[in-house]
Amino acid sequence: MKSSRIFWLPILLSTACATGTDTATTVTSLADRYIERWIEAFPHSATASGITDAPHDRLPDISAPTRNAWAGTEDSILAALEGLDATELAPSDPATVTYGFLHSTIQNAVAFRACRMELWNVSPTWTGWLSEFASLAELQPVGTAAGRAAALARFGELPRYVDQEIANLREGVSLGYTAPRHNVESVIRQADALLAAPVSSSPWVAMADDSVPEFRSQLERLEVEAIRPAITTYRDYLRDEYLPTARTEVGVSANPNGAACYRAAINYYATVPLTAEEVHQTGLDQMAVIRGEMEEIADRLFGNGDVAAALRRLRTEPQYLMGSRDALLQVTRDAVARSKAAVPNWFGILPKAEVVVEPVPPFAEASAPGGFYNLPAEDGSRPGIYTINLNEGETKPRAGVEATAFHETFPGHHLQGAIALEREGLHPISRYLYLSGFGEGWALYTERLADEMGLYTGDVDRMGLLSNEALRAARLVVDAGMHGLGWSRDQAITYMLENTAESRSSVTAEVDRYIAVPGQAT
Repeated sequence: MKSSRIFWLPILLSTACATGTDTATTVTSLADRYIERWIEAFPHSATASGITDAPHDRLPDISAPTRNAWAGTEDSILAALEGLDATELAPSDPATVTYGFLHSTIQNAVAFRACRMELWNVSPTWTGWLSEFASLAELQPVGTAAGRAAALARFGELPRYVDQEIANLREGVSLGYTAPRHNVESVIRQADALLAAPVSSSPWVAMADDSVPEFRSQLERLEVEAIRPAITTYRDYLRDEYLPTARTEVGVSANPNGAACYRAAINYYATVPLTAEEVHQTGLDQMAVIRGEMEEIADRLFGNGDVAAALRRLRTEPQYLMGSRDALLQVTRDAVARSKAAVPNWFGILPKAEVVVEPVPPFAEASAPGGFYNLPAEDGSRPGIYTINLNEGETKPRAGVEATAFHETFPGHHLQGAIALEREGLHPISRYLYLSGFGEGWALYTERLADEMGLYTGDVDRMGLLSNEALRAARLVVDAGMHGLGWSRDQAITYMLENTAESRSSVTAEVDRYIAVPGQAT
């Protein structure tokens, strides 16, 4: 799964006399105001969250005045929440959940400002605008004339957006905030790949199908006249001006307030107040437990419990590799179909929305993670989408492919996220916003649940389940290692290769994601 970057109107709600029902009403009113302002501030995230009546015709305004206005909105709502007596809310009252969700979300976001992410967000993964807006194009509703006009208006704003992005990065450099050099180089390569590809293969031109040729022509013109010039401007700035200033250290500790940033990032993503040392040790402890289980399967597969040798064989020997991109895609789709067929026997509530498996766009393959999930639209106009990276599919280990498919679709993210989106009785804040600690916690749990459901093909795929669990333990070790304990990028890559069945290219993309988004892996 994937977060974001309005106009502030002051929240003038008196809370001094609120009790009981009045408190619940005030909480709901504050949540209503928050979600309304959030949709205005982050229209691209609203589209990605499946909100039918979101403003699909514009990109976010990330200028300094608008960022400050959004911070004012958060501060005023948080102050109003903290002026309430939450003990007056009955445990069974839906407002109790709304209060907890809203208070935690804003409190953690306010602390997360220490990172100043907007000033150094040069990211080859989904937090970078090249990948994020290419994915947004796939989610853009274009089934009507109004929808197509909105798409043209939205992506016609790319030149304005890029100018704001560059202004933010320049401000960051002046204040000492920069992205790591290796990630900047990856984004430059992404931009080069987009600019070198035929216009017809652009992710933005791909919004049009063959049924509306006029729309395709309009998109091709937009690509040539606005989108590619904006990408060129951004690429040239990164290459010629920003890259020489980029930091060589990978950890956020190299930026101003880096230690405070990482503490806030852990709380923001994991919702628990841990230190880097505690996160690191948790990963080491979990890895020891997982390797014990790996020994049993390694013994069944290869006649001995040598985990390192087993992982090496699963990563290198042809019979344990996918063999082709097509095979990787087909095994994934088969696993999703199998899990979809099984879930009615295990769950009483199922989503109405379908889920499909689609490849990562070619320009992003070299640096994208192994896969990610996007919610369906609440009006049913698009399914949930598991986007899988087919890069080096020929040498991709089979181990882990099924477990990741279950994580992203059934019974993982799609089951949980689509049900939440379809539950009209929930406050929109619980339907539209993503709480990483809960959402990822659920999806990780379901990888093991899938084994109880009999979904894995055999011991190689069960070793993949444990390799995925080891990957999550390794994330704790290396994320905290790089951002809090001075680890290098190579040190992180080596540790993950030694403890998982992931390929080097997959591990490298994962590590670069952790570098770009401190704390998210926790």
